Amino acid sequence: MAVGSKSTVVRVPKAGELVAANLRRRIITGELGAGDPLPNESVLMEQFGVSRPTLREAFRILESESIITVLRGARGGARVMAPDASVAARYTGLLLQYQGTPLVDVYRARASLEVSAVGVLAGPGHAEQLDRLATLIDEGAALVDDAAAFAHHDVQLHQSLVDLAGNETLAVLAGMLVHIIEAHNALFIASHGDKQDKPAARAAHRAYTKLLAHLRSGDAIAAQGFWRKHLDGIEKYMVGDSATTLVEVLS
Repeated sequence: MAVGSKSTVVRVPKAGELVAANLRRRIITGELGAGDPLPNESVLMEQFGVSRPTLREAFRILESESIITVLRGARGGARVMAPDASVAARYTGLLLQYQGTPLVDVYRARASLEVSAVGVLAGPGHAEQLDRLATLIDEGAALVDDAAAFAHHDVQLHQSLVDLAGNETLAVLAGMLVHIIEAHNALFIASHGDKQDKPAARAAHRAYTKLLAHLRSGDAIAAQGFWRKHLDGIEKYMVGDSATTLVEVLS
């Protein structure tokens, strides 16, 4: 070894991790679909040349990632689960809660994603997406007198703004934030009741209608400015004392 050179310690993956990685790849690429059973243990042990404890360690890894579910008993076995974005969202919420993150941080992150999405939707070639947004807004009109129902519909509308803009990565990130905000909405309604939320629901519905008009006009600057102001108002209404209101995830 040359003088002054530094050695690098390389961690060799355990056999269970390698088996989990192989099965994970087969699931992600669609070779194994949601609901499909994995081959039985004896087949997999022979295929990978591993012991039963090693195979079960691989199963535990995949089960902890919510990629498979393992049923015990005579009719048990491992089955592939469809990827569930709410799992990642919940872990994100728990991490932010553990770090003592102010809830305002989540609202402002969501605002950044939505304002960007609004700019995209105001551009040419999005007539179909705006028609879908209009349908969702119309559906909300019947819910403004039901605080809980409108709150649920409202977070779906916020998510749809990002979904319709067409960037899947940003849509997944937005979904994580929506999960946290929806948990806060439930706590907010439970502690405040729904009387004062009915005017807020009507105001939110009017804001969506006005946003749609801006988007259809193709004025991205006006649409983004309007939506930023609206989201700032939501933040003040829902968060209150931003220094002490922290992320909280429902159990």
